[in-house]
Amino acid sequence: MIKDELMEILVCPQCKGKLDRREEPETLICRRCLLAYPVREDIPVMLVEEAEKLAPATGCD
Repeated sequence: MIKDELMEILVCPQCKGKLDRREEPETLICRRCLLAYPVREDIPVMLVEEAEKLAPATGCD
């Protein structure tokens, strides 16, 4: 699990936006770019090439 102190300074490498944490599977989500960055052995992989493209959300929040 990524420590809160690290989460405070991590940003999306593509847009420099805020990241949200998802626990299963552990990933860091950029809602602006719709990218999910993997976390491997408690280390975030902050490479755009390694990120999974997410489908846009539908409906109202």
